[in-house]
Amino acid sequence: MTEKRRKFDAEFREGAVRIVSETGRPIAQVAKDLGINETTLSTWDLRDLRHPGEVAR
Repeated sequence: MTEKRRKFDAEFREGAVRIVSETGRPIAQVAKDLGINETTLSTWDLRDLRHPGEVAR
């Protein structure tokens, strides 16, 4: 049985990264609150740090 992957639009990704950066809350807590995987949010955050404004890839 395969698991269906969720897709997140650019606005959602940018918003999630913004919450982490503006509030200073831990990635784990923000991810839990948003119902997404901590690793996914961490990847988006790292991508934004390396290339600001390009989280939407």
